[in-house]
Order: sequence, then C-alpha cells, then structure tokens
Amino acid sequence: MIRVNYLDLLHLILPEAIVVLAALCVLAVDLMFLRTSETRVRGFVGGVVSIAGCVAAVVWILHAPQSANVLDGMVVLTPLIERMQIVLLLLSILTILMFMGSAFTRHVCEYLTLMLLATVSVMFLVSTQNLLLIFLSLELLSLSLYVLTAFNKQSGRSAEAAIKYFLFGGISAAFLLFGFSLLYGLSNSTNLVGIAASVHGRMLDPLLVVALVMTLAGLGFKVAAVPFHFWAPDVYQGAPASSAAFIASSSKVGSFFILYQVMVIGLMGAEGGAAWHGYASGWVPVVAIMAAFSMVLGNLVAITQSSVRRLLAYSAIAHTGYMLVGVVSHTEQSFIALLYYAITYALTVLGAFGVVSVVEEATGGDTLSHLAGLSRRAPVPSFCMLVFMLSLAGIPPFAGFFGKFYLFSSALTSTPGTLGLLWLVVLAVAMSAVSLYYYLKVLKNIYVAERPPDSAPIGVSFIRQIVLCLIALSVILLGCAPNLLLRWL
Repeated sequence: MIRVNYLDLLHLILPEAIVVLAALCVLAVDLMFLRTSETRVRGFVGGVVSIAGCVAAVVWILHAPQSANVLDGMVVLTPLIERMQIVLLLLSILTILMFMGSAFTRHVCEYLTLMLLATVSVMFLVSTQNLLLIFLSLELLSLSLYVLTAFNKQSGRSAEAAIKYFLFGGISAAFLLFGFSLLYGLSNSTNLVGIAASVHGRMLDPLLVVALVMTLAGLGFKVAAVPFHFWAPDVYQGAPASSAAFIASSSKVGSFFILYQVMVIGLMGAEGGAAWHGYASGWVPVVAIMAAFSMVLGNLVAITQSSVRRLLAYSAIAHTGYMLVGVVSHTEQSFIALLYYAITYALTVLGAFGVVSVVEEATGGDTLSHLAGLSRRAPVPSFCMLVFMLSLAGIPPFAGFFGKFYLFSSALTSTPGTLGLLWLVVLAVAMSAVSLYYYLKVLKNIYVAERPPDSAPIGVSFIRQIVLCLIALSVILLGCAPNLLLRWL
C-alpha cells in the first residue's frame, strides 16, 4: 500500500493551486463588490486579479524549483517541465491582457475564471506521465474551451463553432479513452514508462496497433492534425478572439508536449521508421503521413481564404504538420527544437489574433477587405502584424525562421548517413514557400490597398498596443538571439 503525504503533494502542485485560488477570487470579488459596476471596470479588476494569480504562480516556481515523480507518474516535475509551466502562465497573462477591454460579453469574470481553469488543466497536462491524469487534464481543458468558444452570445457563429467543437471533441475523447484502456490492458500500468517496458517489440500485436491508432486519433484532434482538423476553421472563426488565441497558443503548446511524451516515452521501442526506403511498422510512419497531409492541406486551403481567422486556422494546421516533423525525428535535439517552435509560434499567433480583434472591433469583420489601408488607420498594430506574418512565413530574422531551420535540421540529423527524413523536410520547405503567398496577401491589404474613403483612424487602447509591441519585440528578439530561449529550455 502506497502512503502519501498530502501536504507534500500540495506543495508540489502549489502553482496550480494558486491559479485555482485566483479563479475563485475573481468570482468572489465580482459577485460581492462589482455586480453593479460597468462591464469594463469589472473586466479590468477581474483581469488584474487573474494576472496577479498567474504572476504569483510564476514567482513560486522560480523561488522554489522542485524535482519529483510521485504516485506512479501522476505528478512529474523537472526543470524543463517547470519552465514549460512558466511559459504557459505567461501566454495566459498575455491572452488576459488582450481580453481586457473587450465588450462581447457582460459575464467578464466568469470568462476569466474559465480561462484560468483552462490554464490549470494545461499546467497539469505537462506535469504528468500517467494516463489517468493526462485524460482528466485534457477533458478539463476541453470543457473549458467549449464554453469559452460559445461565450459570445450575440454571435450565431460562436454557438455553431462551440457545438461542432463539442461534438468532435466528445468523439475524440472516446477514441483517446479507448486507446488508453487498451494500453493499460496490454501493460497493466498507467505510467508511460511502465507501458513502454511492456509494449516494447510488440508491434505485431493487433491490440497494440488498435491502441496506437485510437491514441493518435484522440491526440491528433487536440493539435488539429489532418484528418482530425475539421473543428479548427469554424472554431478559429466563430470563437471570441481571446478564446481562439488561447486555443491556438497555450492549448497547442500543452497538447504537443503531451503528444511527444505519450509517443516517445510511452511507446518507446514501438517507433518503427519513416526513412526513405527504410519503412518499418510503428507509430513514426503514421505521424509522418499526418505531418505531410497537414502541411499540404493546410497551406493549399489557406490560399483560398478571404477570412483572416480562417486563414490563421488553416495556417495552424500547416504549422501542426511542421511540428509533427519534430515528433517523427524524436531525438533530444528535435524535442528542444519542437518546444522552441511551439512557444514562438504560440507567441506569434497570439499577437496575430490581437490585431484581428482590433480590426473586428473597429470594422465589424475579419475579411481581407476589412484590413484595407490598415497601416494608415492604425500604424502600430499594422507594424506588429507585419512582424507576425513574416515570422509565420519563416522569413529571417524573425523567430519563425530559426524555429523552422532548427526543427528541419534536427530532423535531417536524426538519421545520419542516410536520406532518412529528407523527403519530409523537402516537402516542409516547399510548403513553407507556398505559405509565403497568403501571408503576403494579408500584408498587401494592410500596406498597399487603398483604405475605404469613409474610414476613420482606429483607436487602440494603450494596454493593447503595449502588449502587441511586447509580443512583436519578443518575436524579433527570439529570432535574432534564439539562444535566449534555447539555453533556458
């Protein structure tokens, strides 16, 4: 019988407890003191309390770093995992700052509470290697995101997107749970390390093949990989901008982290191979095919989009394909490259959604025509959008260029002396070139197209301008000096 000291366990998960406490404080302050106040005041106070909770959690992690592996991998803490938790908290802070001042809902503090609960679930997700807590964390995250997607009650698209997200999410959860149950049945363990020890060398076992397919289907939905991407365009377009930004940033970073953990740690020894003329049965060739189709479909369909939100959605599917290249190569170098890419992509897309929200609030739409002449109406957001689009396209000296370079080079060096994954890297580079077209389409409308004759300058709040400039500066800095993040990771 395992004896657990619950005070020690609480000490390990104190950062998550701090964020939960902040969520409760947001609700309590709103209910007791601010119910009769204006929505903007309530949003500002709730945002300040939420950010204070996230900052307190970051300070605790930095002040009391810990290493632990308790309850059969339920809670696993390493320096890397704690740094990932800090990244997730910082992304949440930026998202909350973007939300402050929004007027799509009167229930601002309930919205912030859900966002904090989603942050807690992602923090738990990256700090566990146990199937039970992985599934529970993913479900808490999903339930929070479904409601955040539907929060704009004045928008029919928001409700439609939430229903589709919920239906696809429920199906993917069933697949994931079925896959996890088979892994448990094959290994008699819910710990990823224990599963790896049991399934090693059993790729011909039909149950293991089914478990692999089911698990990849469930996790593929979370990262929006083809063919499990159908929810992404509608959710990115219909959800409130801050909700879509959270889904595209924090949720994607956490989901990719756990996808890598499950595949590389939990299914170690059942990898197979996707090298040119070196195919071997396993999960690697399946992920390689998902990566190839994600890159091709995401980039080609993005070309046809007139909505900037849907363009960013299909762009996200393409970037999922690039990041899956790091999972396919599964070396230590590719893992760090994957984390660098995921973090810098999350920052960039968060900033892009911030600019889209500015345009939507001023013009009422998010199509390319609504961006016409934006550089003359809102020069600061326009410059930030220039940085974000060029970084997503992989143009130096922005972070997106170095992220792709490091990720693709790590894939090439994962199979020394052979052609290896050259076919996948060549496809990725070709699709990156294709993506430049639709990113430049956005910039053409901002800087070249004439603005409507009756358009007025767009007023942007000081806080939002500061946040956008801070994100843009981070993208430039991490591109010019990538070691600032790589050495820290």
